[in-house]
Amino acid sequence: MPELLKPQLSENALTVLKKRYLKKDGDGNVVETPEEMFWRVAREVADADRRYDPLADVQARAEEFYGLMARMEFLPNSPTLMNAGRELGQLSACFVLPVEDSMESIFNAITYTALIHQSGGGTGFSFSRIRPANDRVASTGGIASGPVSFMKVFNAATEAVKQGGTRRGANMGILRVDHPDILDFIRSKAESDTLNNFNISVGITRTFMEALQKEEEYDLINPRTGQPVGKLSAKEVFDEIVEGAWKNGEPGILFLDRLNDDNPTPAIGEIESTNPCGEQPLLAYEACNLGSINLSKMVTEKDGNIAIDWPRLEKTVQSAVRFLDNVIDVNRYPLPQIEQLARANRKIGLGVMGFADLLTKLQVSYNSEDALRIADEVMAFIHQKGWQTSAEIAQERGVFPNFDKSIFAEKGPRLRNATVTTIAPTGTLSIIAGCSSGVEPIFAMVYTRRILEGQELLEVHPIFAEVAKARGFYSEELMEEISHHKSLADLEEIPADVRRVFVTSYDISPEWHIRMQGIFQKHTDNAVSKTVNFRSDATPDDIRKVYMLAWELGCKGVTVYRDASRDFQVLSTGEAPAAEKSGEVAQDIMPAGQYIAPRPRPTTTQGITERVETGCGSLFVTINGDEEGLCEIFLRMGRSGGCTHSQSEATGRLVSLALRSGIEPEEICAQLKGIRCPLPKWSNGDAILSCADAIGKALARHVATLPRPENGQEAPKALHSSSNLIGLCPECPDCGGILEIAEGCLTCRACGYSKCA
Repeated sequence: MPELLKPQLSENALTVLKKRYLKKDGDGNVVETPEEMFWRVAREVADADRRYDPLADVQARAEEFYGLMARMEFLPNSPTLMNAGRELGQLSACFVLPVEDSMESIFNAITYTALIHQSGGGTGFSFSRIRPANDRVASTGGIASGPVSFMKVFNAATEAVKQGGTRRGANMGILRVDHPDILDFIRSKAESDTLNNFNISVGITRTFMEALQKEEEYDLINPRTGQPVGKLSAKEVFDEIVEGAWKNGEPGILFLDRLNDDNPTPAIGEIESTNPCGEQPLLAYEACNLGSINLSKMVTEKDGNIAIDWPRLEKTVQSAVRFLDNVIDVNRYPLPQIEQLARANRKIGLGVMGFADLLTKLQVSYNSEDALRIADEVMAFIHQKGWQTSAEIAQERGVFPNFDKSIFAEKGPRLRNATVTTIAPTGTLSIIAGCSSGVEPIFAMVYTRRILEGQELLEVHPIFAEVAKARGFYSEELMEEISHHKSLADLEEIPADVRRVFVTSYDISPEWHIRMQGIFQKHTDNAVSKTVNFRSDATPDDIRKVYMLAWELGCKGVTVYRDASRDFQVLSTGEAPAAEKSGEVAQDIMPAGQYIAPRPRPTTTQGITERVETGCGSLFVTINGDEEGLCEIFLRMGRSGGCTHSQSEATGRLVSLALRSGIEPEEICAQLKGIRCPLPKWSNGDAILSCADAIGKALARHVATLPRPENGQEAPKALHSSSNLIGLCPECPDCGGILEIAEGCLTCRACGYSKCA
């Protein structure tokens, strides 16, 4: 390996690379540096030049590609970083497989799925060709079980394939809105333990949208016969979709006709499905080949003014398109059918990451007209230069083999690739590059990262940290405080102009999210992976409005997430007794051998967080409740795995159990207050005798603010507060950190876990 630029990587990036990307020996020890990884990838991808020119300067091309990655200007999708130049050699992130209406096709698809997941790829399927449940099966004289039942078989197969610990299997399941089983499909993920390895989306047609706008019924079509077999109200079906999305973010929606409007090879086939995150519409047996430009690097400074560096961006686009086109040639595809079609259409998907960071450098708020203008200019530029480069490569190497069967055959230009641009998820890639994800806003300015077993470290957004230090308001105490907030809006310690620019996804209304998606979609051949975030108090009607706006703005699909709608369940099993459901508290002593069962933890809670200084350090006490009263306490103190942390967690669980079992909060406070430890401390004019004493006093202070009825029997109601904590999001299954829900996917910025990447 030649002497090359050393990449500048954060500790978090190094952690992710060591865990998921760098080579390991048979004992699991890392045996590769980041420089060696980037050179391995660059050298392998550059070697494709030799296929077209035996005298090609592969070394120079490899150094060009290495520089792209080492400077964090561009990164290919994760399988390319993991596998290029290694034995597996499978470089594609995702695939679409056909599922026809036969046992042979269905179980062939399951076999192919297992092989793809084993190689590190994700899969998308349309189940729309499978006959509906209870339809006849002529060959056996029986009745069909329907597409949802077969989806569960695919889900189980995915669960069984662990992919060597580097990537998890991810699936997209799509059903047309005119399939007779559409309502079963919409409801298939209503329970949190069902189809956990699938994202699901309803394939919406223009016919359906027209019926919806007219509040009419539409036909259900049996795919076996192609004939209508019934009708449904478009409004009622749409309401079901909206209700499901409101409850837990699924199903999403895809506008199928719009996908096919942009299908570059309609003579080859119809687009029926996408990859797991929905941004890559593909024909059956096609593969996606993705990479992203880091827009936060595409700036220049002159006389203290920051501006977009258009020449640098153009050069990066040109190199990135060549990189992705080369990947098609060196890729080792998992199936011969995929290899044939991938090389016949040569689709690539060049996208972006770091867009929100670019805006902060330009001192522009994400939710502003200026941000929309910048998005329009930047993506139009990338799209134009990308196609221009594809045409230049076509002059050197020839057009893609299916060109004569494409929409370009008559109207031109002559192109190397059937598609060039895609906005893909960049969850782990953005961690490596040290930038914001895709075209999403910043998720959080400060979050907790686990660095070793039992140790945690605050991770501060680098641009925000730079500004805070330059403006003189940076402190470890303030960063700790920010880590417990989803927004800077109410933190008056931070200057107003900084709060205006450094907005988070929590600050941005759903309308701004979808408007931004629509702008990027204007200049994207494929689709845009993005999540439209809603606050926890959003209504189904709010989601309905965004879906309709997405249709009007030309989006190809929508994924939504309402805050806390995928909250985990704590300490609750079974059904609560009737008395507990009504909010009554049993006053009689329970007979021997019988015990009170706590009411289930509610799906959505609201509350406050208070920081209390103890002799052992800062204790953060979160007290939540719902319409029935206080229901839980979360305690955060000490490092994960340590004694202090485990003791505070145990106390929080027991207090939560007591609250949901109907124990008066005052009785709990009385038991906790007064407990002493060797390290008492004064905090806010009060003597804190121990952690338990701090918890009791914090709970008592909160109870004192709650309204109580005259008879004093009803449990205190929760305080409705604007404080909406990051802890309400789902936890990372790998490290217990908070998952960032963006780009249609769950990603942990603490350890690099990604459900879909």
